[in-house]
Order: sequence, then C-alpha cells, then structure tokens
Amino acid sequence: MRNQRRGRAIAMTDVERDAFLAAERTCRVATVGKDGAPHVSPLWFGWHDGALWLFSITRSQRWTDLVRDPRVSVVVDAGVDYMELCGVELSGRAEIVGDVPRSAEPDPQLAAVEQIFADKYMGGTFYPDGRHAWLRITVDKISSWDFRKLADLGKGGHEGTGKA
Repeated sequence: MRNQRRGRAIAMTDVERDAFLAAERTCRVATVGKDGAPHVSPLWFGWHDGALWLFSITRSQRWTDLVRDPRVSVVVDAGVDYMELCGVELSGRAEIVGDVPRSAEPDPQLAAVEQIFADKYMGGTFYPDGRHAWLRITVDKISSWDFRKLADLGKGGHEGTGKA
C-alpha cells in the first residue's frame, strides 16, 4: 500500500484512521462508468483488517461498474468548520466476496465484517435482504487529513469562519 507524501503533518495515525473509519457512517464511492465517466454514490461501509467493505445493492450502477472495472476510490469525511475537517481517501480494487445476493447461510469469511456492519447499522444483528452482496476493497493507496492538527502547528486562521 502506498502512503501519502503530502500533508503528513495533518495525516491521521493508523490508530486515528481506524477509529475514524469505525465511527463514521457514510462513504462516497467513485466508480468508472462504461463510457469512462465517474459515478459517485453514498454508501454505508465497514472497515476490517485494512480493507473497506461495501454492502452494495447488486442491481445498482455502482455494482455494474465495479463488476466491469474493479477500480474504485472512496472518501469518508467529516466536519463543518474549517478547523474540524478530517477524512480518509482510499483507492484500490473491488472484489466480490460471498454469494450474490447475500443469503442467510453462514459464511466464515464474512462473519467478522457482518458483525461490524450489524453493530454499526443494524442494532447488532445482521439481516441479509436478498438484494445486497459484499464487495471488499483492497486498498492500494490511502491518505488522510485532520485539520484539527493545524492548531498545534500554528497554522489555523479559518477558525469559526466556515470557510475552507
């Protein structure tokens, strides 16, 4: 996996990044359409063992794009005011894991991520709906930013303005 070169002073540590990805609820998934145009869609996700897991509707444009071309970029971000902005950008390749659509049959390779997903979004119990299946994003490049670290560097200046 390639590490970021720019912005290292405000990059999240691995521990900060993992905690951020465990807590945030929505990511934006960018795929490449048949005509080469980008397609971006919001989606819930899980972060487990250095991979991003997407539980995607199998009849979506996102799914169609990723089956045809597995390259993907994903952004998870948070914050309103400039000095609160933080996020993670991941680029990699998607692969289908498990049955399509996901059935109720136990699958050992999905047990951990399904529990993470269930705890985050489903009140602790995972319920397959016959419309979704799992995509694992193997990360080639990851970068992060946490503008809250700017204050420690003496590089604030936009505090409270809401301007980026």
